[in-house]
Amino acid sequence: MDCVSPILDVATRLWDCTAKRVVYIRELEKNLNSLERLTKELSNLRTDVMAEVEREEKEEVPQRRRKNEVGGWLSAVQAMEEEVEEILQNGRQEIQQKCLGTCPKNCRSRYRLGKTVTEKINAVTELTDKGHFDVVTDRLPRAPVDERPMGKTVGLDLMFEKVRRCLEDEQVRSIGLYGIGGVGKTTLLRKINNEYFGKSNDFDVVIWVVVSKPISIEKIQEVILKKLTTPEHNWKSSSKEEKTAEIFKLLKAKNFVILLDDMWERLDLLEVGIPDLSDQTKSRVVLTTRSERVCDEMEVHKRMRVECLTPDEAFSLFCDKVGENILNSHPDIKRLAKIVVEECKGLPLALIVIGRSMASMKTPREWEQALQMLKSYPAEFSGMGDHVFPILKFSYDHLYNPIIKSCFLYCSLFPEDHEIWNEELIDLWIGEGFLNKFADIHKARNQGDEIIRSLKLACLLEGDVSEYTCKMHDVIRDMALWLSCESGEENHKSFVLEHVELIEAYEIVKWKEAQRISLWHSNINEGLSLSPRFLNLQTLILRHSNMKSLPIGFFQFMPVIRVLNLSNNANLVELPLEICKLESLEYLNLEWTRIKMMPKELKNLTKLRCLMLDYVEGLEVIPSNVISCLLNLQMFRMMHFFFSDIMEYDAVGVLQEMECLEYLSWISISLFTVPAVQKYLTSLMLQKRIRELNLMACPGLKVVELPLSTLQTLTVLGFDRCDDLERVKINMGLSRGHISNSNFHNLVKVFILGCRFLDLTWLIYAPSLDYGRNYRE
Repeated sequence: MDCVSPILDVATRLWDCTAKRVVYIRELEKNLNSLERLTKELSNLRTDVMAEVEREEKEEVPQRRRKNEVGGWLSAVQAMEEEVEEILQNGRQEIQQKCLGTCPKNCRSRYRLGKTVTEKINAVTELTDKGHFDVVTDRLPRAPVDERPMGKTVGLDLMFEKVRRCLEDEQVRSIGLYGIGGVGKTTLLRKINNEYFGKSNDFDVVIWVVVSKPISIEKIQEVILKKLTTPEHNWKSSSKEEKTAEIFKLLKAKNFVILLDDMWERLDLLEVGIPDLSDQTKSRVVLTTRSERVCDEMEVHKRMRVECLTPDEAFSLFCDKVGENILNSHPDIKRLAKIVVEECKGLPLALIVIGRSMASMKTPREWEQALQMLKSYPAEFSGMGDHVFPILKFSYDHLYNPIIKSCFLYCSLFPEDHEIWNEELIDLWIGEGFLNKFADIHKARNQGDEIIRSLKLACLLEGDVSEYTCKMHDVIRDMALWLSCESGEENHKSFVLEHVELIEAYEIVKWKEAQRISLWHSNINEGLSLSPRFLNLQTLILRHSNMKSLPIGFFQFMPVIRVLNLSNNANLVELPLEICKLESLEYLNLEWTRIKMMPKELKNLTKLRCLMLDYVEGLEVIPSNVISCLLNLQMFRMMHFFFSDIMEYDAVGVLQEMECLEYLSWISISLFTVPAVQKYLTSLMLQKRIRELNLMACPGLKVVELPLSTLQTLTVLGFDRCDDLERVKINMGLSRGHISNSNFHNLVKVFILGCRFLDLTWLIYAPSLDYGRNYRE
């Protein structure tokens, strides 16, 4: 018996092992069917989970993202389905290959397959058990993004969806949107930006940057650093390289979207501090440009051409601008409108501009004449200039007055993306003589405001009609320069330069035929010994330079110059005497300079009509008998609104000289002493002429009794740190009891800074105060 027990134990073990293997072989077909059934159930479960995930990711607000656990399970199920499909195919082949009808040909291979099937059944069952989730998505954090203002869009939805899908594709990390000017690239970029506003997504920050030309790396860096909420004192005085390192450090730890609008040339993202996108799997850069070449230079992963609108979309946009009332007023107008839309070739900017121009045309005859003008324009061109300018010129041609046309073209002398103060622009128009039919500056300014309003309504200037600034869209600005330099009726030449570090003689020689030269943030070589002959030059604008002086001889040959603007040259301390020989000069602007002394030779400028000395810090001397010799002077400005350096000139003497000037109708001035204030209060002539008055400091001034006539002429009135002033009151004179608020509608701005007096009841006589208006500084 002792010998038999071990033998039985071994036999039992052999039978168990053999039986298990026999089951793998014998039950193969049954197990294959079970595996197929269980896998089908698993696939159905995966479909249900995926549907729930997609619904929550697309429809839930705030946005949600699938949990990592769910995403891993879905991937495991997909892999399992592929493995099972291969096993089932092998199983079907094995079952078909039998010897003598029932026995397998190869027991070893059938055994291995049967074992694998059993293992997969267990694995599928385990996956199925894990696929019952209580929560399939997590709520995403909100991305810091500033909503961009935009109105109703037409024809961008399909393009927007294409861009959105690319942004979700991890293989596409940079996108270039290109197309002709005015096609809607910036609008599309705004729509992309706003898609992230108030919604959850994968991005930590979305940054909007207007690049424009020429590229300013430091300006772009400042925009990015401000958006990253970095304290300004940490980087304001840093070098460009230090800002680059700071931006790189901050962005490398984030998933970001950079939206670069209006690109004209390659931008080195690493030089800005933007990390290489190959290392940032979640980050994106989207840019807009008019040139496909920029997309090449920026090596974008995906480029998309922003196409013009389809005929139906174009007609819808055009009708929105013209108005249904006009279109339905006569059957022929709608027919003609469709022909006009065809001429616009689906370009949104042209449809908007021309649509608004046509909105005032109420008869078929007017429409036919306008259409004929549009069709008969003969220009043939390529690229942006070939397709955009003539259409925009059509709107320009419909400006009803040659003066308005000149005013419009003049706006192109300001830099790209520059926000223009209406008041500053109108003063230049007055200096140019565009508004000469008005002897009174106040009336001329009113006319200037109306011109700006007309240009805004015609979409030739940007900005709300009620705003105090305007801006020129860069496409329209290019068109205006094209008209001025190449196709204008007057055939004059304009040169506009920005951000040129040092202008040398060979550049200046190119300007000899120019009628208007505008230099911004640019410096002429002060050491030039050159006397260029600008025989046709009417306007010279030289602003925001770093120059301390101007080249000797530069102003020697400018026989017909009318406008000279040297404002915002903060280092300029001396006025070249050559300027005092420009006998044709009518407008001289020295605002925001540091000129200490006005030369006595200034009196030689007998044709001067506008003299601007606002914010000339530290002005010490205005020689006597200079202002009184400027017999044609109409506007004199010398305002200050802050204590940086109290001016020490003889204000009383200047006021006395201005009293005798026949044509002077607008004075803006700051008075610093009691005698100067008393001179104003006792002079009816000055009270009629001073339109903007600031009383600044005025030690010893305790009471100001403003004549009633003052409120009838003043537009701006200020009291700045008048420490001794105790009271302001209105002297009614003979008008007591007969006051109408309508007499005082001109006073729109009153500011009181650092004063002790509290009685402001006199402001009841100023019903037109504009509390939202900012004074130009």
